[in-house]
Amino acid sequence: MRFVRQISPRHLKLVLKVHEVGQLQVAARALNMSQPAASRILSEVEERCGAPIFKRTAKGMEATPVGEAFARHARMVLTGLESLEKEVLSLVAGVAGHVRIGSVTGPAVGILLPSMTAMRELAPDISFAIDVAPSTELVRGLDEGRFDFILARVPATHDSRDLIVHPARSEVVRLLVREEHPLALRQGVALEDLLAYEWVIQERGSPIREAVEQAFYAEGVPVPHRVIHSSSLLMVEALLATSDVIAPQSREVAELLTGAAFGARLRLIDTASDMTVTPYSVVRNRTRELPSGARLFLDQVLRNL
Repeated sequence: MRFVRQISPRHLKLVLKVHEVGQLQVAARALNMSQPAASRILSEVEERCGAPIFKRTAKGMEATPVGEAFARHARMVLTGLESLEKEVLSLVAGVAGHVRIGSVTGPAVGILLPSMTAMRELAPDISFAIDVAPSTELVRGLDEGRFDFILARVPATHDSRDLIVHPARSEVVRLLVREEHPLALRQGVALEDLLAYEWVIQERGSPIREAVEQAFYAEGVPVPHRVIHSSSLLMVEALLATSDVIAPQSREVAELLTGAAFGARLRLIDTASDMTVTPYSVVRNRTRELPSGARLFLDQVLRNL
């Protein structure tokens, strides 16, 4: 405990910044301190640790195992202090604050939007930041303290001991086409009939891409080979408006784009085979206390699952 009492937020910030950029001079500049001062602080930390935190190499500063542990805990402590400050301010001012959420596309539309509508009734002064990204980016952002919680799939290779995971639900994939598409009005379209058209779909390894390919494999049908790779919804909409491409999307997104709010210029293909994505989860970090606003919003999200 003597070592812990001797470490200040200034020490933590410097070690974390050097770990991030790999250069003492760059880290010092980012923290508005001189390089000699930064070098002195780093020497103090290493002396108090009783072990080197970084190795000096030709390429810069490389963290030792002790340095990796120090940086990991420094990130948690600094994020916790930031959360404490925000929560104290929100408690003083009433229920307010800023909630940071990351989500894959489907639940961003199907879960987060209605949850935000309900939250505006409970706490109208809370603001939201929602990032939509692949699960790997979201989990990394949660580890780095950029999100209060996420709706994502935790990769099998990720060490999840510091995570609290609330199982959510699977996503159903629907196939979007423009209303003039030859298959738009047909019922029970077979997978073989879909191969005659170009597809716009995410890169290999994405959950929706895997769900589509697994459906074709299960039927013994070749997977679509005429494919445009894009994760941009704007690009998908542009291609749908100008060609007979087929665009797989989560059911929530597909139903939104075919609704009256978007002019109903798109249609869903009624396929004979179902396509289902592996379940996502609501995930938060076990080691961090959620600010009061984020706790309220998490409760609302869990009720809407």
